[in-house]
Amino acid sequence: MIETERLYYEDVYIKDFSAVIMECREGKQGYCILLDRSAFYPEGGGQPSDVGFLNGTEVLEVHEKNGELLHYTREPLEPGTRVTGKINWDRRFDLMQQHSGEHMVSGLIHEAFGYDNVGFHMGRDVITIDFNGMLDEQQIADIEKQVNEKIWENAPVEISYPAPEELDALPYRSKKELTGRVRIVTFPGTDICACCGTHVTHTGEIGMVKLLSVVKFRDGVRMEMIAGRRVLEYLNMVNEQNHQVSVRLSAKPARTSAAVDRLWEENFHLKGCVSHMEEEIFANEAFRWADKGNVLLFRENLGSDSVRRLADAVTQSCGGLCAVFSKSQDGSYKYAMGQINGNLSKLTKEMNQALQGRGGGKPYFVQGSVQADEHRIRFFFQGIMQ
Repeated sequence: MIETERLYYEDVYIKDFSAVIMECREGKQGYCILLDRSAFYPEGGGQPSDVGFLNGTEVLEVHEKNGELLHYTREPLEPGTRVTGKINWDRRFDLMQQHSGEHMVSGLIHEAFGYDNVGFHMGRDVITIDFNGMLDEQQIADIEKQVNEKIWENAPVEISYPAPEELDALPYRSKKELTGRVRIVTFPGTDICACCGTHVTHTGEIGMVKLLSVVKFRDGVRMEMIAGRRVLEYLNMVNEQNHQVSVRLSAKPARTSAAVDRLWEENFHLKGCVSHMEEEIFANEAFRWADKGNVLLFRENLGSDSVRRLADAVTQSCGGLCAVFSKSQDGSYKYAMGQINGNLSKLTKEMNQALQGRGGGKPYFVQGSVQADEHRIRFFFQGIMQ
């Protein structure tokens, strides 16, 4: 086994380092490089690995297996060669901010409610944390306020390796029983947790935490959060979206909610007016096709509900099969078909197969859509509507 000096534990801010290649192993999809010393953090504890370069050769990911630190590359590197390692610092610092922020949030929730962090994933966009207890929106808002106040105290983050008797006396969080040398990460007044990951050295470097959502998950909740630079990016995105809304609604940015409420009320009123007019039109259509037998209708830009209502109205009067089709903007056709006391199952199946459609319903009334033009639809119904 080749042991590698772990520089990320000596100084979490090392971005560049010099090392000697001890071994290069060929793998299924590239090569595994083993170094005498490395600042590349391997994937573990919910934290993705560092990426970067060794003498210009890209390090795609890093893993620890059987005590060895494996740096995965597409190209081989010669053993005995001295190389310069360079980690992607922007990525590393972002992960440090997210990981440290997650510790502080989990610690405060554990202290306030006694819940354990039973699941943790550091995604590219958000961090997800699973807790084995219920939390509501107000509790989340309180935790967010508390965690940011703790962040702004800019307290030093403490890393320690307590002796066994000291460890037994510590109220630290851990997902499993630990043996041997245990690394404890302490955020004063907020969290004490066993962790092998990389963290900021002062809480102020986290910047800010934003708790985005909380939903029921299994026997508890799943929370989404972001920290550090991601909060700024999120706020910029939300601000840009709000700016676009404010321009379109001719409302000040702080008044977009009221403008949307007004627009919603107007839209609700207009939908009511449209629905009333459609009812009159559909009643006229039903009168027009009374006792005409089978009817095939094409109408432009009707919504699915309007297609259904028109088909239902004509079905009640025509005395036969009624099929209504309405073209959508993407070129497909929504449809609804009805026949009093009829059984349309076989016809619907054949139509969906012939016209690349999908849909169904009750034996006497069906709805769906087809990927065919009007000519093909009329050709299919040629013998049926006679």
